[in-house]
Amino acid sequence: MKTIFLVIGKTTDNRIVQLTDEYISRISHYMPFQMEVIPELRNAKNLTFEQQKEQEAELIKKSLQSGDYIVLLDEHGKERRSLDFASWIQKRMGASPRRLVFIVGGPYGFSQQIHKMAQEEISLSQMTFSHQMIRLLFVEQIYRAMTILNGEPYHHE
Repeated sequence: MKTIFLVIGKTTDNRIVQLTDEYISRISHYMPFQMEVIPELRNAKNLTFEQQKEQEAELIKKSLQSGDYIVLLDEHGKERRSLDFASWIQKRMGASPRRLVFIVGGPYGFSQQIHKMAQEEISLSQMTFSHQMIRLLFVEQIYRAMTILNGEPYHHE
């Protein structure tokens, strides 16, 4: 199973990029993992929030494949503790979808069509984080899950 982390727009803070890349490199020792960046919309200032979400949805759909297990990172999704998330990842890996795809939407969230396509929605917190920060937080949690599943001493509980 390949895991894809689909995000919209580039990260402009080089410190976040470096840390995110470090965790992606670590994750790669455990499973095939890649982050795919969908370019930001052009002329977004001229679009309503709904128009932006719909146009982003079209770009997201182009990155998806038949059989993908789609998980949205959404503030209204289910929260899990790190140990529970690790178990969830293990279960998903055992169910063997061809690709497990996590998606972070644009600044206004997801269109209804993307919500309908998703099998699940998860939340990292009830707090709101920048779209740049959520990337780092999420890849760290994937790495943490892998170390938990492999009995390594990264996670302390």
